[in-house]
Amino acid sequence: RYIKLLKELRELPKVKKVFIRSGLRFDCMLADKRFGQEFLKELCSHHVSGQLKVAPEHISDKVLKLMGKPGEKVYNEFSQKYKEMNVRINKEQYLVPYLISGHPGSDLKEAVKLAEYLHKHRINPEQVQEFYPTPGTLSTCMFYTEMDPRTGEKIYVAKDIKEKIIQFAKCNYEIT
Repeated sequence: RYIKLLKELRELPKVKKVFIRSGLRFDCMLADKRFGQEFLKELCSHHVSGQLKVAPEHISDKVLKLMGKPGEKVYNEFSQKYKEMNVRINKEQYLVPYLISGHPGSDLKEAVKLAEYLHKHRINPEQVQEFYPTPGTLSTCMFYTEMDPRTGEKIYVAKDIKEKIIQFAKCNYEIT
């Protein structure tokens, strides 16, 4: 239905372009074996203005599990398919990852892992948000209790301002 809607929007009089800038669930698209590839072609061919913002949020499977997000492998698979599709349709378009530093479960080791990933893949993140507890979220519960409420397992939570600054800095540098 989404592909149909995008095509209908493109055909409206006076509508030149319909761009998707963010909010794409790349894990759901990959899971949809029947329509995922068709959607990716539609997306890349007609609905990306050069950059597509996606939210892997981190790269450490340990942290991603606590976030309730798919692992690094899923993001890497989507990234590869996105690149391949753009080559196939002869377009130069980029992924812009949105990342979070200092999420419960992330220690300096996990921050370094994220920084190494960014460096290895030559990614200059445009959006890095330091984790900030907000009412009513599972992550905030983890922040205050220092445990995963789903398992009762104790988790590390960076609360020292110096460490939070270091974790943020690790994933917020420019590759030259």
